[in-house]
Amino acid sequence: MSNREKNQKILLELMKRPDNKQCADCGAPDPDWASFKMGVRVKSVKLDFWDDELVEFMKSHGNAKVRDLYEKAVPPYYYRPQQDDCVVLREQWIRAKYERTEFTGETKYPPLSYTTGFYEGMLWKKGKENAQFLKRKFVLSEREFTLTYFNKDDESKGPKAVISIKDLNATFQPEKIGHPNGLQLTYQEGDHTRNLYVYHESSEEIVTWYNSIRAARYAYLRTAYPTGSDEELTPWITRNYLKEGFMEKTGPLQKESFKKRWFILDSQCRKLFYFKGQLDAEELGVIFIGTERNGYSVKACVPQNARRNKWKCGVTVETPERQFVFMCEQEREQREWLDVLRQVLSRPMTPQDYTTEANIRHKR
Repeated sequence: MSNREKNQKILLELMKRPDNKQCADCGAPDPDWASFKMGVRVKSVKLDFWDDELVEFMKSHGNAKVRDLYEKAVPPYYYRPQQDDCVVLREQWIRAKYERTEFTGETKYPPLSYTTGFYEGMLWKKGKENAQFLKRKFVLSEREFTLTYFNKDDESKGPKAVISIKDLNATFQPEKIGHPNGLQLTYQEGDHTRNLYVYHESSEEIVTWYNSIRAARYAYLRTAYPTGSDEELTPWITRNYLKEGFMEKTGPLQKESFKKRWFILDSQCRKLFYFKGQLDAEELGVIFIGTERNGYSVKACVPQNARRNKWKCGVTVETPERQFVFMCEQEREQREWLDVLRQVLSRPMTPQDYTTEANIRHKR
C-alpha cells in the first residue's frame, strides 16, 4: 500500500466518526472535503494528496475539538447557517469563527456590534413605488424594541417609519433582490404586511445587521415569554419562507382571467401571501392555511371555465369560505407547492393560529 493510499484510508476512517459525518460549518452530510487551516484552506479527501504531517494534524483536530474551541460561546440568537443557506451567511459564519474568533469566549473590545443592543448605519433601500435603491439611515434599538429608518439625511424631520420588533422578520433574498447581500425585512403595518428590501456592499456589515436584528428579536421574546427555553424561542427569532414563486390565479367565480402573481408561503404563521410582483411592498391578498379538520384542503386540479390561463398544472386550495385555483408552469412546481401546503395542513393549529385565522376572516 502506497503512502498516499495509507493516508487516504486513515482520513476516510476519521470521517466515519460521528462528529465528523457532517460538515463542521454548514451541517451538510458526508462531506468530501476537509479543512487543514480552520475553515480557510481545504482539500479533497479522495482526490488530493495528504502528507503524514497533515494527517497527524487531522487526527488531533476533529470537528468536536474545533467546535469546543471556536464555537465555545455562540450566542443563542446568532444564526448558524445550513448547507442550503446563501453564500454570504455561510462565508461570514466561517470568517466569524476562524478569522475574527468571535465565539471563543474571550472579551472583545470594542464589543461585537450585535451584542450591544443598539446598532445604526446606512443601508441601500428599494423605493416603495419604484425599483430604485437609495441610501437610508437605519437605527435598531433593543431597549425600545424598534427598528427605525429615515428617508432624508436631516433626522430633525423625524423617521419615515418606526417598526416594532414584535412582528419583524428578516430573511436573505439575494436572487430576488438582485444583490448577493440582499435582505428582506417584513413587518405588520395596520391590516397589511409590509416588505422592505435592503442591501449593503459589505458582506460582514449586512450579516451584522441580520444578527443584530436577531439579537433584538431574541430579547423581545425573552421578555414576552420569560419561561421559554432557548430551544423553544430560537425558531421564532427569524424564519425563512417555506416556498416562493410565481403562479397564475383566477377569481372567486373561477371564470375570471388568470393573472400571474408572486406567492410566498410563511409556514410559521400559516399564511399564503400573493403579490403582483416579487418585490412589491404590500400584498394583494393573504390566504390562511388551516387543517383538514378545520375545513381546509389542497389537491391537484385541471382548470375549467377559466380564461387566459397559460399554465396547465393546477393547485386547488379549499378553505371554509371559498375555493382558490392556482396554475403552475411545470409539474415540478405543482408538486412542490402541493408538498409544502400539505406540510402546513398536517401541523396542528395553536391558539395563536386560531387568532390569526379570525383576524384574516375579519379583514375580508
